Amino acid sequence: MAAIISGRLVYIQLFSSADLRYKAAEQWYRDLPLMAQRGEILDTNGKVMAESTLTYSIYIRPVAITDPDQVSSVLASALGMDRQSIYAKATSKTVSEWLIKMQVSKLTTLGIMMHNLTGVFISQTYDRTYPLGTTGGQVLGLVSVDGVGQEGIEAYYDQILRGTNGKAAQPSDLRGIPLDTNTQYYSPSVSGFDLTLNVDAMMQSILQTALNNAYIEQGAKAVSGIIYDVETGGVLASGSAPFYDMNDQPRDDISTLMGEIKNTPITNVLEPGSIFKIITLAAALEEGVTDESDTFFCPGFRVIDGERVKCWKTRGHGDETLAEGVWQSCNCVFMDLALRLGVDKYYSYLKKFGLGQKTGVDFYGESSGLVLDKKWVRPVDLARIGFGQAIAVSPIQFISIMSAIVGGGELMTPRFAREITGAGFTIPPQTRQRIISEKTSERVRNLLYGVVTNGSGKYAGVNGYQIGGKTGTAQKYKDGIIDQGHYVSSFSGFLSVNGKPKYSVMLMVDEPSKNGYYGSIVAAPYVGQIFSNMIDYLKIPPDPALYKPVNTIPNVAVPSVAGMKADEALAILEALGFYVDVAEDGNLASGTFPAAGTVLAQGSPVVLNTF
Repeated sequence: MAAIISGRLVYIQLFSSADLRYKAAEQWYRDLPLMAQRGEILDTNGKVMAESTLTYSIYIRPVAITDPDQVSSVLASALGMDRQSIYAKATSKTVSEWLIKMQVSKLTTLGIMMHNLTGVFISQTYDRTYPLGTTGGQVLGLVSVDGVGQEGIEAYYDQILRGTNGKAAQPSDLRGIPLDTNTQYYSPSVSGFDLTLNVDAMMQSILQTALNNAYIEQGAKAVSGIIYDVETGGVLASGSAPFYDMNDQPRDDISTLMGEIKNTPITNVLEPGSIFKIITLAAALEEGVTDESDTFFCPGFRVIDGERVKCWKTRGHGDETLAEGVWQSCNCVFMDLALRLGVDKYYSYLKKFGLGQKTGVDFYGESSGLVLDKKWVRPVDLARIGFGQAIAVSPIQFISIMSAIVGGGELMTPRFAREITGAGFTIPPQTRQRIISEKTSERVRNLLYGVVTNGSGKYAGVNGYQIGGKTGTAQKYKDGIIDQGHYVSSFSGFLSVNGKPKYSVMLMVDEPSKNGYYGSIVAAPYVGQIFSNMIDYLKIPPDPALYKPVNTIPNVAVPSVAGMKADEALAILEALGFYVDVAEDGNLASGTFPAAGTVLAQGSPVVLNTF
């Protein structure tokens, strides 16, 4: 028995003493948390986008309160709360400590402290604030009331931004009443690191202005977009209209709070439509199944596996070169290119380009897209994939691939963050792999310049600057079938500086309802706005060789064609030099957009409505 007791004493003294002292301290000390100051989030130029303001939390310990009437009256008056509710907590015998309110301002806290209330305790907290209001909210994301990242950059880099909380501990008796002693233990909090982004706050503002304009003017369900650095893979701006002020978050409406804070260019997938033709074009040129001297014939459809697959221009484009097929976004050309490649070769390029795979962007919730399993792909499916149907991509995935295709052929990993400030850690650009040769890249971008100068992307152009890109119009699906009358209109383009692609932009208009649905009319003009404002902001000088004096570009009034045969109306509009998209497949013209009488520069896109 003596040996057993001695052994137990040795065990307690040598092996359990630390744990027992910790448990004793928990019983004899009452501590208050000291929240760490969350690191700032800065834009690429050092502008603060998210910061933390010192506030305080108010606690009460009922057993230590000597005058519950005074405590409840003072706190209710200072905090704007119900007195009876506070009184019930102040007189509670079942709970040792109550948190009354968090994030109380310094001035209000000083007012409470002047009353020298017993049983009332104050602890430091921080309130997250966003100096730029609505700008960049969907990139930055949310934090909870206790300072934990919930969405966006705040969530992805939470462990870096959050820091380590501290605490203040004071000796108390078994009931929690502070002992009459000056002894107090203080463990200070450690602030989090600051984070510098690739995001440029001014470019983010430029993007959001264009998205808001499109959202209102096109009567859209939503409008989203990205600005991307072609050379580094840096995400310079990203978001989706509508937006809310980050300093006035609708926390009483969870659906709106969580719905409108989503950075949909990262999290959503969509059938891309004609912008996907960039990928088919790059694969076909790289593999050598076509070249710039190639010619095609478009009667308005192809019959594949017994199915009639239409071109968007059901009357057909007729004879055309590869360049004209790209400029006119002819579905038949891209069906032919996909079929020439064949399923195995085409799918090898889809894999190489990263389709159906996550990009590795530093943001939670990224989608990998949807690619039909190769073993189920028939020739007719391959043809549809070739012009952007029967496949789904995320915007961040597509813009990174397009940027690689036009920017020299190397696929980059997209990155929001650039540097962990204070830790001396830089997040460098990361190349994933080469996907096409530099020569093929040059050929693709030259063809895409023509889309803006000669084709459907004219409204994305800026006089004196080298801009290329591709329009897109994709049908939406519901329950596995086409949702008639619902479309996503898009434009993906790039701005070259000194002949080298530098910035790319992708903009998507979800379910436009006012001015038709073609990407040339609904999306391209807003990309033109973005490029124009970026050029002004960055002070990029024009190229004299590309600048055309305004008075040398003929202006033409859109004629009235309502009631004419559709073919006759189309011929009149094209004879005047307009680039014409034909809506629906009717035999009679019902009008145009823009409306008859509108004066436009020759070559501008016009939609011919038919029935």
